[in-house]
Amino acid sequence: MALADEEPMTSQHQRSRARRVALAASAALTVVVTGAGAAPGAGAAQAATPGKPKLKLIAASNAVTLDRWEGESGVYLDLGTYVTVDNAPLEFQVKRKSYKDPVVAQQILRDAKGKKIGSKALPAGLVKDFSGLPGFLEVSIKNAQGQEVSKSKGTFCPNNASGRLRPDAPATSHYPESCPTNPFTLGSVWGVEKGWAANSSTVDYDKPVDLPAGEYTAKVSVAKKYRDAFGIPNDRRTIKVTVRQISDGGSGGGAGRGMSATHDGHSMSGMSGMSGMAGHSMAHHYGPRGADEPTPGALSHALEDRGLAHHLGDGAGHTDGSRIAPALRPNAKRPTGRAGVASNVPKPDLRSLPAWDIAITDGEDGDVAGKDYLAFSANVWNAGPAPLVVDGFRKPGADLMDAYQYFYDAKGKQIGYTPTGTMEWDPRVGHEHWHFTDFASYRLLSADKQDIVKSGKEAFCLANTDAVDYTVKNANFKPYNTDLSTACGQQNSISVREVLDVGSGDTYTQYRPGQSFDVTDLPNGTYYIEVIANPEKRLQETNLKNNVALRKVVLGGTPGHRTVQVPPVDLINAP
Repeated sequence: MALADEEPMTSQHQRSRARRVALAASAALTVVVTGAGAAPGAGAAQAATPGKPKLKLIAASNAVTLDRWEGESGVYLDLGTYVTVDNAPLEFQVKRKSYKDPVVAQQILRDAKGKKIGSKALPAGLVKDFSGLPGFLEVSIKNAQGQEVSKSKGTFCPNNASGRLRPDAPATSHYPESCPTNPFTLGSVWGVEKGWAANSSTVDYDKPVDLPAGEYTAKVSVAKKYRDAFGIPNDRRTIKVTVRQISDGGSGGGAGRGMSATHDGHSMSGMSGMSGMAGHSMAHHYGPRGADEPTPGALSHALEDRGLAHHLGDGAGHTDGSRIAPALRPNAKRPTGRAGVASNVPKPDLRSLPAWDIAITDGEDGDVAGKDYLAFSANVWNAGPAPLVVDGFRKPGADLMDAYQYFYDAKGKQIGYTPTGTMEWDPRVGHEHWHFTDFASYRLLSADKQDIVKSGKEAFCLANTDAVDYTVKNANFKPYNTDLSTACGQQNSISVREVLDVGSGDTYTQYRPGQSFDVTDLPNGTYYIEVIANPEKRLQETNLKNNVALRKVVLGGTPGHRTVQVPPVDLINAP
């Protein structure tokens, strides 16, 4: 599902976004070049125990340059430190049974062939969410006079930007590529392959560090509780830091870390294909996973910082800091023969998450001036055990496609299909792709949950934006169709395939005209935002009884000054 109507990105937002992507992108590239010589055999020795990973903190470079741009309140501390992993992969399974239960994490132990040989529970309360290991990295920064000017602790996401340490390491990592931060995430897998290193830097884009231009010394170490838990040597890395001031029109010279305005020949550092995007908005889908290979950290604050949220994630012609994902290919022809599928064939299980990111707005472009709108984010995800696969085939000369749901056996062989409605071409600027109808709907209910006060129903372009639960059976850690520009077809497409993979969900943010609820004249009081997956029951699923989620909201204030209060959902306080 897509937030497709987005205002053009301002030059200030473009410059800020470019720098942010460059931070993580440069770090990801550095480890392979300079980190390789620093890892094997360096520092205190560790005994090799079968199934137990050997971890070590390294610095990819002894010196980094950070840019402080004119008008910004500080710099972002990507110091290029990595956690190297050897002897066995580092892997964690993190989950909660329900929103009434706390998050629990266990380390998974695997042998040299990848077979699970055991597990070890992490201390209760250590991991409180799905963003990583909290307080893992300790950073102290002193100025040229030896005075400590900054001290911080950072969360380590093992799925962060990573690279191989040596040529005999696995060529690719099978682990997910970022740590989810959707407030209603249910399960996650974190991991670093044997012979790989993961970037340990935590860059909080909402909290830049106020360092004036000058020379500094950073000392980075792993917190003692983690050194003791994982047998990490007590190595303290020292990094020379140069902070330089960059004016609006200045290039700063050179190619210091975190300042590049271009990357790999593309404008908007790392955003492939940004040129030639005339008429397209910058952002549609966004969420903790974001793109085919999202820049770690670049999306985690999307729903916290609404001023920039419109400019994050996948958009027409680009993914977030990575290559354009290849389009999925639909079947060559529309199906023929008798439609149907056996009851025991694997099917998807579509489920709704409670709404979040709820706020009163005065509308967006195209909304009625002077009105109050209740805006929110919603997600429908697939608990499996099979992906949702829908192909659309165009009617000649029409902006309409016939849609079919396909089914496969455990070996991937197609074994059935059913017609399931239509896909329609949306010509509005910022949309301009094929929408699958009847995937989800949204309603505002009265306090008794019976009367429909408002209804918002949209057609959706499916993409895997959020890793909701990667611990479910057959979860795909690396779904293909995360790039909106290729997932949803073009105006001249004759057919298109849209997929919601197992474990992933699709966040749709209702901040655009017709997508939020007009609450200007509603009485104050209690209401419920209802998110419904597969509302017409045209899609075949394993379970149709878990398709609805409700979120309580309390409206107050007066027209033009409406307010909303959002009570927690059990342990989840995410208004």
